[in-house]
Amino acid sequence: MAVRIGPARASFNSRASNGDAPPDNRLALVDQGFFAGQRASGQNEVMQVVWLYEHPIDFDGLRRFHHNLGLGLLGRLIERSPLPFARHRWVLDRGPSDIDIAESARPRSELTDWADERSQLPADPEQGPGWHLGVLPLTDGSTAVSLVASHYLLDGLGLIVALAEAMMGNARDLGYAQPRSRTRLRAMVQDVRQTAGEAPQVARAVVAAARLARKRAGRQHDPAARSLAPRFDTRRGYDGDTPVVVPGITIGINLDDWDARAKALGGTSNTLAAGLTARFAERMGRRHDGDGAVTVQLVISERTDGDSRAMAVSIARVKVDPARVTTDLRDVRATIKQALTARRETPDESLQLAALIPFTPKRAWKRGVEAALTDPEYPVVCSNLGDVGSIVSRVDGTDCEFAYARGTKQDVTRQWLERTGGHMQLLSFRLPVCGKMSIHLLAYQPGAENTKPALRELAARTLAEFDLTGEID
Repeated sequence: MAVRIGPARASFNSRASNGDAPPDNRLALVDQGFFAGQRASGQNEVMQVVWLYEHPIDFDGLRRFHHNLGLGLLGRLIERSPLPFARHRWVLDRGPSDIDIAESARPRSELTDWADERSQLPADPEQGPGWHLGVLPLTDGSTAVSLVASHYLLDGLGLIVALAEAMMGNARDLGYAQPRSRTRLRAMVQDVRQTAGEAPQVARAVVAAARLARKRAGRQHDPAARSLAPRFDTRRGYDGDTPVVVPGITIGINLDDWDARAKALGGTSNTLAAGLTARFAERMGRRHDGDGAVTVQLVISERTDGDSRAMAVSIARVKVDPARVTTDLRDVRATIKQALTARRETPDESLQLAALIPFTPKRAWKRGVEAALTDPEYPVVCSNLGDVGSIVSRVDGTDCEFAYARGTKQDVTRQWLERTGGHMQLLSFRLPVCGKMSIHLLAYQPGAENTKPALRELAARTLAEFDLTGEID
C-alpha cells in the first residue's frame, strides 16, 4: 500500500547542488543495499506496466514518450565502484534506441502471455538497457503497449513519476556522468577519499549494530518471539531448475462499485485493497497456524519532490483477520492507521546500520535475503499506488482503455519458489480516466495448480465474497 508520507507530486528538477560543486551521484545507501542484497541472492526484479488501446494508437506520440523516458529517472544505470567497500554511482544511459514492435498480430486471448514474455526480456541496471518498450497489435484491432523496467532503477511510485514526466515532455538534469568516464585510478582515489570522510557515520553504525545484536539476542530467549516452523514441504519431486513465470492475473473493477463497497464495509479504498489481499492470502494457505491471521506488508512511499532515489519506500507489517474482511473493514482500518502512526513516530532501527551497507559481504547479504524470503509468517505484499491520475494513461498522448502494473521476478525457478514457500503480492491503483480500479495479483502456492485459469477462478470466488464483480484477465 503506497501510503504517501511525504509529498509525491511529479517534480522536474534534479537535486540541488551547492554552488558549482559537482552533484553527488552515488547511490543512496538503501538503494545500494537493495541492489546488493538482491544480486547476492541471484534475484532480478522488474516492474511492468501494460496499456491497452481499443482505438488506433498514435505511433508518433508513442515515440515521443519513448524518447522522453530516457530523459528522466529511467535514463540511468548503476556503475559499481572498483573498491568492494565503496558506494556505487549513477551514470547516464538513455535506454534502448527504438521501440520493439511485434511483427505479427496475436489474438486477444494471448495478451497476458505476451506480457509474460516481455517481462522476462533482459532489463539490466548495470549493462543496460535498464528498460524497454514493446508494442503488440491484436487481431481484434486493439493494441497493447508494455514497459518493463529494472526495479533497481526505481520503485513503483517513482515509476509513476517518471511516466508522468515523460508523457508531459519534461526532462530532468541530474548531472550524471557518462559510463566509465573516470579512470580506474581516479575512481579508486575518489572513492577512498569519500569513504574515509564517512568514517564517523560508520563508527556510529558499528556501535548501533552491537546494541541491536544484544537486543535481538534477548528476544530469542522469549518463547513468544520464536519463529514458527515452516509448513510447506520443500522436498517434492519437481524439476527444480525449470524457469517459471509466476502466474499473474489482472482484475478491473468499476470504481463506483469499489468505493461503495469500501464504504459499506466501514473502510476506505486502501483498506479494501488490504482486506482483499488478506482474503486471497488465506485461500492460498498464507496464514498463521496459531491465530489464523495473515501478515500483510504495506508498501509506504516516502518519495518527495525532486527525489532521485531508486527505493523511496518503507514497509509496515500488519496482521489481518481474513475471516472478517468480507463483512467489516473497521478493524483493518484501525490497525493500518495505528501501524502508519507508529511508523512515523518510531525510527526504523535498521536505518542506524545503513552506513555499514557498503562493507557488508556478499555472503551476509545472501543469508539476509534468504531469511526474509523464508519468513515463517508467510507475509504477502500489498502495494496500493492510489489515484495515478489521467496523465499516466496517455502513453501515446490519448487515453487508453485500460492499464495495469505489477512487479515480478526474472529467471525464477520452480525449486526456488517451492523452497521459499511460494510468493504473493497484490498491486493496485485507481484509473479515473477508465473508471476502473486496476488490480494485479501475482501468486504461487507450493503444491497447488499454479496456472492463470486456477488463479482466475480463485479471484472470481474471492470477489464474490466481497459482493464485487470485475473483468478478470
